[in-house]
Amino acid sequence: MTPVTIGIIGVVLLLILIALKIPIAYSMFAVGFLGFSVLVSPSAALNMVSTEIFSNFSSYNLSVIPMFVWMGFIAYYSGVGSNLYAIAYKLMGKLPGGLAIATQAACAVFGAICGSNTATAATMGAIALPEMRKYGYDDSLSTASVAAAGALGVLIPPSVIFIVYGVATEQSIGKLFISGIVPGILLTLFYIAIIIILVKKNPSLAPVSSGESNSIDGSFLQSGIPEVLFTFIISLGGLFAGWFTPTEAGAVGAGSILLITTLRRQLKWEGFMKSLKDTTRTTAMIMLLVAGAMVFGRFIAVSRLPYEMASWAANLDMPPLLVMIVILAIYMILGCFIDALAMVLLTVPIFYPIVVDVLGYSPIWFGVIIVMVVAMGVITPPVGMNVFIIKGVASDIPLEKIFKGVWPFLFALLACILLLLLFPSLVTFLPDLVES
Repeated sequence: MTPVTIGIIGVVLLLILIALKIPIAYSMFAVGFLGFSVLVSPSAALNMVSTEIFSNFSSYNLSVIPMFVWMGFIAYYSGVGSNLYAIAYKLMGKLPGGLAIATQAACAVFGAICGSNTATAATMGAIALPEMRKYGYDDSLSTASVAAAGALGVLIPPSVIFIVYGVATEQSIGKLFISGIVPGILLTLFYIAIIIILVKKNPSLAPVSSGESNSIDGSFLQSGIPEVLFTFIISLGGLFAGWFTPTEAGAVGAGSILLITTLRRQLKWEGFMKSLKDTTRTTAMIMLLVAGAMVFGRFIAVSRLPYEMASWAANLDMPPLLVMIVILAIYMILGCFIDALAMVLLTVPIFYPIVVDVLGYSPIWFGVIIVMVVAMGVITPPVGMNVFIIKGVASDIPLEKIFKGVWPFLFALLACILLLLLFPSLVTFLPDLVES
């Protein structure tokens, strides 16, 4: 058999193992090791695995992950999310669909602090769903709006997916963070537009609230949010300005939020311990996935599968835009079955050379497109992680009802992706501006 054939068999075997519910990191390790052993030698495979594990687990670049993850969990357990929602509600509660719109705004800001779609969905789901139910909002609209808005956590910086993509492709994490700002704002506006359209067509979906005033009073200053937002600006602003490395920026953000929430007595000892445990668990999972993906990526590289696919794509009598649409369709299908982070690590070794080297797209732009597709994956059946999180918060609402409400938001995501495909400069102009 040729190396390419062995590479294809390896990919199929990996998908089979994933379908059998074997942990994805272990599956990538096993297939990568066996494939490398067949193509090179068992001793070389052992050396490769030990080298990859040591180099990745001792990499300073990966130390950025626990810093930003911890910053997000501190914000989660300190109740910053509930304060954000209260402020957004005061501003937008009386608008048609105002509570759902307020949820989009609060998720966007919390996603900027947190960087995790699951934490954003869980936090805002627990806060927003009871309020929307209290005011008679349709269950399908309320649950779907929170599940979709939770996906903003992976797009608006800081984002764990951006960090992992930057490490895997050796791209600037700072540039990737900057590149997510405009798409994150656009997606938030697209979501808000969808809510307005749905409510205009059927006002019974979201009765107008008549409870609280739509102005911000002194409670905003007392909530601790100004200090947290200032910390976020200092952390990422220092990263963009070149004052901090990504790891230092994460440490500044986590340390500052910890100090602020502790002084304000928003973070209790129990929450502090839970933030440490969840950060350790999440970081270990990410690191194992990264190491497994590196081993699998080395096997894929020696099989020459990416290079053959790149040659095939280069010889296609199709414009680069159509080739990108085909690649995105593959991502969307995979996103229905594979976890977001694992999907990125699994596919980057295959598609990155095609998109960047053959089609000539910016690697920063491709990173944003991947994150957008990942945002679709967390709300599409059957493995829509955010939908399952919302189902856990609102256990009495049928899963089918949540998925039914998600479809308009999926169309909004598709429209936003199409816009970025047609106008790549929407992604790249801010990183280029900062670089110049």
